[in-house]
Amino acid sequence: MSESKIIPESRKITNLQFIVMMIIAVIVWAFAFPFIKIGLEELSFINLTIMRFLIVCIIFIIIFILMPKKFSKLHRKDIIPISILGFFGVIVYHFGLNYGEQFISPGIASLIIATIPIQIIILARVILKEIITFKKFIGIILALIGVLIISIWGKAESTLEIEYIFGALAILIAAIMAALYTIAGKRLLERYNGLSLTVYAMLFGSIGLIPFISQSFIIQVESMTPKAWFAVIFLGLFSTVIGYVIWYIALKIKSASEISIYLYAIPVLSTIISFFWFKDEITLMFIVGGFLVLIGLFIVNKKSKKISNKKID
Repeated sequence: MSESKIIPESRKITNLQFIVMMIIAVIVWAFAFPFIKIGLEELSFINLTIMRFLIVCIIFIIIFILMPKKFSKLHRKDIIPISILGFFGVIVYHFGLNYGEQFISPGIASLIIATIPIQIIILARVILKEIITFKKFIGIILALIGVLIISIWGKAESTLEIEYIFGALAILIAAIMAALYTIAGKRLLERYNGLSLTVYAMLFGSIGLIPFISQSFIIQVESMTPKAWFAVIFLGLFSTVIGYVIWYIALKIKSASEISIYLYAIPVLSTIISFFWFKDEITLMFIVGGFLVLIGLFIVNKKSKKISNKKID
């Protein structure tokens, strides 16, 4: 019965519209990394997360009030699974990402996050018992070696800082959380449309941020500059509301392996933005590590794409 609901919905979006939709998601996510860096100049990584999702909740509640018919009915049995989904997608992911960007550049952060498709394949094997081919295995190994090189030798300074390694590991954990978010969400999309699942997960997940609100949050928000406000609003409205809704709409239309190819453009665009915006140096080891990550991702996706094309045909 869920199949009959998915097919008509997917026909409402043409292939060109789908591509444009995914390009928008890539752009807003690529800009998220430098804007997080700007937000961290005036907010702690915890307060930045709270502020970002305060904006997200306000927007989603307004949408829910104005367009209630756009939302799928929330089933009581799904409250806990969606809450767990929100916990991984809101608290763990964004705490890890924001913490990590205190110590590493937006370009490196986006490159580590770009391993999410590989994380999805690994988790799909463990959770969904999907088969990992030899080519996929080689791609995974190459990408993980690339992440390791970036994490240890990707920094411009010759001295290795412990905080830098912890920052890279925090973002790698965030990538794993995003993969879990995708796999768990894929199953729930059998009963919910993309907008509904995004809103429910974000709202339930944001409830978990309440215990982290402290006096420092009020103090830092009161002293925010227009630059920080613009960064936080962009992160809330574009990178979260628009980006996440597009992701779940796309995930309902196509498989995770099909849409994952668009994520590969994020580190390239984010690194270019970071180079011109923050004057971040692109080191030789960063290029080597990034090359291995992209080659690994290409190998994994190329095989997945062939398989998915056979299914479509």
